[in-house]
Amino acid sequence: MTSVPKIKLSSGYEMPQVGFGLWKVDTNCADAVYNAVKAGYRLFDGACDYGNEKQCGEGIARAIKDGLVKREELFIVSKLWQTYHDKENVEPITRRQLADWQVDYFDLFLIHFPVALEYVDPEVRYPPGWHYDGVKEIRWSKATNQETWGAMEDLVEKGLARSIGISNFQSQTIYDLLKYAKIRPATLQVELHPYHQQTNLVRLAKAEGIALTCYSSFGPAGFVELNMDRATSASPLMGHEVIKGIAEKLGKTPAQVLLRWSTQRGLSVIPKSTDPALMAENLQCCTFEIPEEDMERIAKLDLNLKFNQPTNYFDTEKLWIFA
Repeated sequence: MTSVPKIKLSSGYEMPQVGFGLWKVDTNCADAVYNAVKAGYRLFDGACDYGNEKQCGEGIARAIKDGLVKREELFIVSKLWQTYHDKENVEPITRRQLADWQVDYFDLFLIHFPVALEYVDPEVRYPPGWHYDGVKEIRWSKATNQETWGAMEDLVEKGLARSIGISNFQSQTIYDLLKYAKIRPATLQVELHPYHQQTNLVRLAKAEGIALTCYSSFGPAGFVELNMDRATSASPLMGHEVIKGIAEKLGKTPAQVLLRWSTQRGLSVIPKSTDPALMAENLQCCTFEIPEEDMERIAKLDLNLKFNQPTNYFDTEKLWIFA
């Protein structure tokens, strides 16, 4: 089994550098999680919004029951959705998500986006999505990031989360959070790939001792199936001549090169594949080195091309959160 390096978090815990992403794992999700455990994955990155946490929990429970892994060997990550940012809603929804996962605590719990939307009763619609009416209406909550972060800190004090962090935060929001945080964010999770390198944000995280996790490491690949114009019109990273050339030279796959580009710089990655062979390949992305001249060639591919933002999914004038 491939040995995956670990990153020491500011919370004192260690996080595997390579994990299994659960966004868009819809079909046979429990089997995918079980097979990922069997392949050697120990970090699983989920979220309320993915709509598959019950199935994830079933896969984890089966793996533990069959003796493949112990709970303490796993690093389970989930996220707080926007409609639960009000202080009184954070703990109840966290407990529901823990129940779905069939665990007593999250190893890491993140604020999914720094956006507070009006509460949607999970008994009415779950996961609630972005729209209050489930169709097009955006309703803001008055909850501040400070209020929400305080509730996240309470989760740590109550043992419901060992580490807490943030996702999709930008520089000024991070600096603001650091002013009032009693517990500093252990991690920052953002979209990061050669077309969207966010170099200064990476530097900020490093300077503040915040571990950074990259999602969508393969660029447009994960968004093409969503028929996103921005993704379908972009050149596939897997087929880019620079990436393909480096892969051929090193005897690796383009996917492994893209993942190693991040892990070689000390960042974490959470690739997803339900194919057993690709699962194994992705997990081996820390077993080789990309020459510095090739790292520099990849650095020149930056287009500031971001895919995962609300305004790329639906029309709205209320969610320019990355502007």
